[in-house]
Amino acid sequence: MQHIVIVGCGYVGERLARQYIERGDSVLGLVRSRSGLERLAAAGIPAVRHDLTGADPMPGSLAGTRLFHLAPPPAQGQEDLHTRRLVASFDQAGHPRRLVYISTTGVYGDCAGAWVDEDWPTQPTLDRSRRRLDAEECLRRWSREHGGELIVLRVAGIYGPDRLPLERLKRGLPLVRPEEAPYSNRIHVDDLVTVCVAAMERGRHGAIFNVSDGQPSTMTDYFIRIAEAAGLPHPPLITMAEASAHLSEGMMGYMSESRRLSSRRLREDLGVELQYPALAEGLAQALGEQGQHGPTMA
Repeated sequence: MQHIVIVGCGYVGERLARQYIERGDSVLGLVRSRSGLERLAAAGIPAVRHDLTGADPMPGSLAGTRLFHLAPPPAQGQEDLHTRRLVASFDQAGHPRRLVYISTTGVYGDCAGAWVDEDWPTQPTLDRSRRRLDAEECLRRWSREHGGELIVLRVAGIYGPDRLPLERLKRGLPLVRPEEAPYSNRIHVDDLVTVCVAAMERGRHGAIFNVSDGQPSTMTDYFIRIAEAAGLPHPPLITMAEASAHLSEGMMGYMSESRRLSSRRLREDLGVELQYPALAEGLAQALGEQGQHGPTMA
């Protein structure tokens, strides 16, 4: 039996906690809000409230634990102050024995559609990715100075039940035509949970893993396939030259980067077999569960 702490126990963390609880492990989720506490209580997951934006001491001990850091960074700036506060709290609460951090493949920046493995240099172009790289570097300093083991997962776009752009498709918002659209990558939430457990159990200290299904496609193709699976109309298509006048700043940020992720290390070093290696299978599951249970809080 091992003590698992999940910092930022939301959409992914709740599923991760359930898997450990089913195995008989001791789990504690950390959430920022009262509604988060209520959500985890309803799911039978022990939890405490702790806000990484504040200066309150960490509730309880983290000494010797296995810790998943899933909490998002701040919405602004190039530094992840939340991760810095988490690491600072270890001096009072005790240092975890092993830590798995959920980062982003955005740390690679724009790779012009090239195939990217974990040795590709990090050159983030967007502040949201710079914050993630700042968190990685902060955690590596902690690991060097205090001896805690660290594994970094650079995760592609997460999809699953209640994590599909159905509302955007229903609103008929445009997308860039496929021949001009960048490559994007994705992973089903259940497969991400499998990878998290494997990384905690078998990941080599200091390792970095790209987490994707290894089947990149253009962002527009992804949206079209979701529309077809959900029985919705295809989105209207525009040229890249027209995009800035029709797409949000956030979407334009995604459109500015193109890369195809290699997941070879995930398969070979961790021995992970994905449950949803193809998008069609993953969408069928996501839409089926969403239809049965309705929306849930992330």
